[in-house]
Amino acid sequence: MSTIPEAAPALAPAPAAATIIALRAADFAYTRGVPVLEHVDFAVREGEFLGLIGPNGGGKTTLLKLVLGLLKPQAGEVRVLSQDPCGLQFDRRQIGYVPQDTAIRPRFPATLLDVVLMGTYGPLGLLRRPGAAEHKAAREALTRVGLDGLEPRPAWELSGGQMQRVAIARALVSRPKLLLLDEPTSGLDTGGQARLFELLERLKGEYRLTVVMVSHDVTALAHYAGQVACLNRRLHWHDRSELLSEAVLREVYQCELDAFFVRHREHLEQFHGDEAPAGHAHGPHAEHDGKDKG
Repeated sequence: MSTIPEAAPALAPAPAAATIIALRAADFAYTRGVPVLEHVDFAVREGEFLGLIGPNGGGKTTLLKLVLGLLKPQAGEVRVLSQDPCGLQFDRRQIGYVPQDTAIRPRFPATLLDVVLMGTYGPLGLLRRPGAAEHKAAREALTRVGLDGLEPRPAWELSGGQMQRVAIARALVSRPKLLLLDEPTSGLDTGGQARLFELLERLKGEYRLTVVMVSHDVTALAHYAGQVACLNRRLHWHDRSELLSEAVLREVYQCELDAFFVRHREHLEQFHGDEAPAGHAHGPHAEHDGKDKG
């Protein structure tokens, strides 16, 4: 008698990526009655690269400060690594941060290695000095950003592009899970911007990072970032595979952008040629319904 072979067991579905950042109906205002952020609601999952664009004063840096736990929302909820970021304490080493201003004052007595070691001070606490393990981690971080061999060089002598790499090394020295960058390409020429994006793409894989980056370089973000969000007090989502249309950007920015779009078209030709597609708004995850938030 022939036997019917048993069916192979079904493969278990891959586990969903953990949520690293979650904002739910978050509001914030520095001055009562003058909202900076209104009903911001989104999630960033482990391993994603979110690009954040918007006009000056639109709330981008404020949003990063909420994620860092430097500010608390007046309404709604912010969770980072499943915790209130204001109470992360020693888990704060899991967040790397590159601020807008990374310049070193002329003649400031600090080497490249000294600057990167500053990224270990928080995890160590006030009463401990960096030891052999921290020095090793700092040297490794400098190697990863392409500055190995320059450890003893005075930091104030660096070019803008080199200083950005040092700032990224400082943010990575504690091997965080989340990297936040606030306008890291500001002040760099086109070639320097492209090299920085390529560096971040490589580091994201090497360190298994989740990345949130504020930038005005719209087309580069659309090329490298997995998701792009437009923020002007409220949030608008877009898919990576499609570039942002002029109509959507005009709605978000609510200002004259003629000069901006001249640069945008030039970047489109550089990255995609003359036939680059226009994008449309929709959400990156199941919890987004595809409409502009707010």
